[in-house]
This record gives sequence, C-alpha cells and structure tokens, in this order.
Amino acid sequence: MQLLPANALSSGGLWWQGETDLAQAPPATLAALRGRQMGMIFQEPLSSLNPVLTCGQQVAEVLRQHLLLSAKEAEARTKAWFEKVKLLDPARIYRSYPHQLSGGQRQRVMIAMALCAEPQLLIADEPTTALDVTVQHVILELIRDLQQEMGIAIIFISHDLAVIRSIAERVIVMQQGKCVEAGRVATVFAAPQHPYTKGLLACRPDLSRRLKRLATVSDFLAHPAQDTGQMLDKLAETAADMAQRKRVLAEAKTLLNVEKLQVWYPGQTNWLGRVKNWVKAVEEVSFSLKAGERLGIVGESGSGKTTLGKAILRLVDLHGGRISFAGQEVSALAGAELRALRPRMQLVFQDPFSSLNPKLTIGQMLLEPLKVHRPELSIHEQNERVRQVLAQVGLAADTLPRYAREFSGGQRQRIGLARALLLQPELLICDESVSALDVSVQAQVLNLIKDLQEAYQFSLIFISHDLSVIKFIADRVLVMKEGRVVEAGDTEVIFSSPQEAYTQNLLAAIP
Repeated sequence: MQLLPANALSSGGLWWQGETDLAQAPPATLAALRGRQMGMIFQEPLSSLNPVLTCGQQVAEVLRQHLLLSAKEAEARTKAWFEKVKLLDPARIYRSYPHQLSGGQRQRVMIAMALCAEPQLLIADEPTTALDVTVQHVILELIRDLQQEMGIAIIFISHDLAVIRSIAERVIVMQQGKCVEAGRVATVFAAPQHPYTKGLLACRPDLSRRLKRLATVSDFLAHPAQDTGQMLDKLAETAADMAQRKRVLAEAKTLLNVEKLQVWYPGQTNWLGRVKNWVKAVEEVSFSLKAGERLGIVGESGSGKTTLGKAILRLVDLHGGRISFAGQEVSALAGAELRALRPRMQLVFQDPFSSLNPKLTIGQMLLEPLKVHRPELSIHEQNERVRQVLAQVGLAADTLPRYAREFSGGQRQRIGLARALLLQPELLICDESVSALDVSVQAQVLNLIKDLQEAYQFSLIFISHDLSVIKFIADRVLVMKEGRVVEAGDTEVIFSSPQEAYTQNLLAAIP
C-alpha cells in the first residue's frame, strides 16, 4: 500500500500487475490505486475510522473519490454495502459515529469501506484479533463470501493460525522480517518443517487436551528436531493431576461470594432528565470462588464480563446484590474502608498501553502503589520489592528507568502483571489480558500467570472471549449472555458436554 516512509524500502521491487513499480510510483498514481484497486482493513477499526465523521460519510467519501458518484448516489450505494456486509438498520449505521457501534459493527464498516470501490486486492491486517469467537466467525464468513462473489485476491495477515487455516489456501510464515516457511496451508500445517512454524502451531491452547503448560516458540527453537506431538504429550495434564487439583480445591475455604449481583446503567431519559429505561449490564449473577481457585468467565462482547469484574472490585456502582470477600461484606463499603481493601483485590487490564501512565517511568509507576499502601516500608525495601516482582515476571532491572512506549505488547502486559502483584493480592482479575497478543507471546504470558498463581496462591478470575485460553487456565467456567450466567461448571464438563445452545454455539465458532 506504500504507507511506510519513502526511505523504508531499501531494496527489491513491488510490482502491481507486472507493470507498475509501487516503490517508484508518483503520489498521484498511488492515490488512484489505493481504495480503487487495493483496499485495506486495518487491525483496530476504532483508531482507523475518523471519530468526527459518521460511518456513512466515511464510506461515501471513498465512492465519491474513486467512482465519481454524486452525494445522493454515494449515500444509496453506501447503505447497499452496509446491507451486503450484514449490518442491521443501514440507515442508522449511516448516521452513527464509530464510538456508537460495537467492535463487530465497526469492523463491518471497515470491510464495506475497503470493498465498496470493488478493488482487485484486499489486504486484511488482523481484522478479527479483538473480536469474540462468534463475531470473528461471522466476519470470516463475510470476507469469504465477498471474496467468492467479487473474485478478489486477499492477503490475510494474522497471528492466529487457526484463522489462517480456515480462510487461506497458501501461507507464508515470517520471523524477524524473513520468510522462514511457505506453501499450501494443508501441507505446512500438517508437516511444518521450520522449528518456528512448529512453535507457532503448538503454542496455541489445545481444545483436545488439557495442558500443564503451553509450548512456546523458544522450546522448539532450542530443540529444532523435537516432534510436536511428543512435546505436547510431555506438557499434558494427567487424570491424576486433575484429581489432585480437585481434592485441593474441595478443601479450600471460600474467598469470594457474589449473590444476585446487579449493575444497571441509565438508558433513555425524558425531557426532565429522568431515566425511562435501564441497560442491565449484569443481572442476578451469583457464584462463589475458593482460595487458590481459577475461574474463567466467557461470553460474547457485551455479555457483561468486564462489568462483572469491575463490580467485584467496586469500580462501578451496584444496583443490587451482595459481595462478600474473605468473610467481609464489601457491597456497601466506601471511602477509607474501600481503599483499605484495594491491595487485596487487583486488576490486570486488557490494554496495558492505555492503563500504564505514559509520563512515568516503569520504576516510578511500580513504586507508586507501594508508597500509597505500604508506607511503612523504607525506600530501599520498596525498591527491592519492585526488583523482586520484575524478576518474577521475567523483566530485568534495566526496565525501571524506561517508559511504557519503549516496550512490546507482551512486555507491557508483564509490567501490568508486576504492578498488580506488588501488593500480594488474594484475588487477581485478568480482563482479556492476552486477547491482543500474538500466540507465541500469549503462551508465555499465560504460562507466567499460571506460574505466579501457583507461587502466590491467589484466586484468579480470568475474563476472556477466547475459549481455548479458558480451557487451559480455568478450573471452573461461567458462561455469560446478556448480563446473566447461562451455564456454569467444571471446565472439562463444560467443554466436553455443554448443555446450553449458547455455549454450544460459542464452542462451534472456534476456528
């Protein structure tokens, strides 16, 4: 697409249809190609859509620019494309701004924008990374259908090999800027030759078996001749392991008890500002969590998972229900009493970059909770505690004087974990903490969370839309839909014989 700086290409050529060298093409030629002959779907639609223009205006702009349609024609064509990408109520979507739509709706708008001028090539850059499995399934089906209908070529960029397997005919595997393996998808996936490819395929959590630890790319790079099946057999959890885990949890005390929890947000208001109706984000949710237990919470986007996690930590107001933590009623706590509870219950956010202060160094950021909650510690003791936790999450002490922007996504997530663990909490809530990480980094972070949980023996609530991740990390699972728990039980039971149609659909949507 020639969206990199002019000096980025150091050698080689980029030939469009064997005639146009894109690297040497003048701006006018590139402007005519982009959108008209080559379309692109970006990874994060919210940051790539203009926040001050309606979605309809942005798609219509492409049509007016490249197909020279009138404003009226462009509007009609845009609404027709919104129907084609299966957006309900195209007229409303046309008037809506990006922030008023869900992640799946925004991604459909991006698809319409990329394809409305009927290009010959579509580049899809991680288009389903942050979407839940059912929305991802719909988006992949949509891209497949449009590709067959329009006869376009697609370059699909993804770190999720299951997605690549389901949509692509050929695959190129890249490592550190180089192609290390290429071929037909069926051939490469059935018999990968390069250890990096083997690692990528093996480090995805396996739905067919339960693993103690996930394989990582470094495992295969260290042992290039290692067979994937043998590696996974070594890492598999045995029936004896699972039985021992159940015995330990059966004897553990209950740490958290949630009864009929409700979180409502005001919906429409009348002209006096009085609430006419409520959005019931969490409705009548009840469950308990034992000391040292790992609980997975799954569901589609908008099912109330994140709101439930925030409600437990009292980061949102409760409409009703009770929360008991370590025998203490916390539903009505406020002020100093609530602040005193904070060190015992910590949260790891979905996006570490937006939750880390860009103006503070990592050292300043990690010292802050100790200064607030552990003022009795000397400066030397606080610094020693920071270095200790950094080492536990696999980061060196030279991390401390640097800023969050200087780290990769996986490193930032480790920093977020370190910050949450500084105060040695009894409960850790991870909210989609690995959803935006590639599979190799995701495996490292999941192994780290499991290791830390076993070392510190804190209780863990792991919120995710990725059921394979939940299968790996959770002892029990809550399945949420529209703010309610529709199914709950032991992880193995839920995955092997789900009772609810909603749970069955979630499992069926996994690529």
